[in-house]
Amino acid sequence: MFLEKFKPLFALIPQVKSPTYRQGFKDKIKWTGIILILYFFLCQIPLYGLSNTAVDQFQSLRAVLAGSFSSIMTLGIGPIVTSSIVLQVLVGTKILNLDLSKHEHKSLFQSTQKVLAVIITVFEALVLVKTGNLTAIDSSYEWIMLLQLVIGAILILYLDEVISKWGFGSGVGLFIAAGVSQTIVIRSFNFMPNPSSPDQLPGMIPHFIQSIISGSPDPSVLVPLIATIVVFLIAVYGESMRVEIPISHGQMKGHGRIRGNVGKYPLKFIYASNMPVILTSALLVNVQLMAATFQRMGFPILGTVSLGRPISGIALYLTTPQFDILMTNPLRVLVYAIFFLACCIIFSILWVEIGGLGADKIAEQLHSSGIQIPGFRSSKTQLKKIMRRYIPALTVLGGVFVGLLAFGADLTNAAGGGTGVLLTVGIVYKLYEEIAQEQLMDMHPLFRRFLE
Repeated sequence: MFLEKFKPLFALIPQVKSPTYRQGFKDKIKWTGIILILYFFLCQIPLYGLSNTAVDQFQSLRAVLAGSFSSIMTLGIGPIVTSSIVLQVLVGTKILNLDLSKHEHKSLFQSTQKVLAVIITVFEALVLVKTGNLTAIDSSYEWIMLLQLVIGAILILYLDEVISKWGFGSGVGLFIAAGVSQTIVIRSFNFMPNPSSPDQLPGMIPHFIQSIISGSPDPSVLVPLIATIVVFLIAVYGESMRVEIPISHGQMKGHGRIRGNVGKYPLKFIYASNMPVILTSALLVNVQLMAATFQRMGFPILGTVSLGRPISGIALYLTTPQFDILMTNPLRVLVYAIFFLACCIIFSILWVEIGGLGADKIAEQLHSSGIQIPGFRSSKTQLKKIMRRYIPALTVLGGVFVGLLAFGADLTNAAGGGTGVLLTVGIVYKLYEEIAQEQLMDMHPLFRRFLE
């Protein structure tokens, strides 16, 4: 295999060791809390040498990037997700022939992703600094800023690995949820006056209360907060939707069949989770980075960028629009919506197939466990037919659902970003399920062999 040639290189890369013993609930909570505190601490370390005139080009996607502009964590999880996109495409098109159900192949995939993430980190940092998106005080500070950005991105790469092996969930998801939650709280309740407009409180609720006291209530300031609540409720409803397939465990004894326990096999409506939205958002970030790169090279084939923001071309049409643009330039909104939904569907399909969640894989797992569908003869072929009836449809519909919800919420400028709120709901919901399962195994050790 092509990747096996790079094993000596992979061996040189530091790895976070997996625990040699089974961790309990308290241990996982402890590590999750420590990494979360470290993440917030790193987000407060300013980027030395950055000019005060620097503009956040990716403000609309900042929640999804889980980064903090003007700090050493400016790149956030962008390089990690971008490397995942590249490898998913290579594995999905069979350019890299990897079977991620095999431990050796999965290890190669993870090592390759880490190396690729470091390469992409250097590339993105170079683009941001050299194209003027992160304006330095003067040119002598550019390499210092570049080094800080690379260090920050590599730190978040290893923080993610610590969470994955020692804590709950994944670091990528935890950092997104933490950043979005922080943004929602600040945008909703911030009562510290803004120096640029000291007479107006920046928080939505304080601003609304201020307008009532002044005798001219302005409920429009609460629209982003209301949109956040609506997105939250719809996302929770979507996460709770299931297609339940009746199953039974049949055993043969003597001349007759004894039916075992009858239950239901749940298939989530959002089958590919929220990963398609994360991957699509990361792709949009890279389109804008490439637009700035080509413009600096004298070939603005993806559009032009001014003061860190796209002003024409493909880059402009693939920038997250706001509601007012719907009235002035509906074509731009339509192009963005079609591209966003198409990418969500494509990444949803890729994520399911590469992650071993496809219909055939699930059918094989159920068949090897002795599971059958009541009313049908026990065969792998029959199970595949049943799963092919539901899983491909759920994959596409789930991708469309999360894409539409994220796109619609972004138009309303929801607090934390519509995409960010959607992702946070899915991340917290999954985290809750994992924590509940861990508590169950701690209280009832006999359940471990069934749940692990």
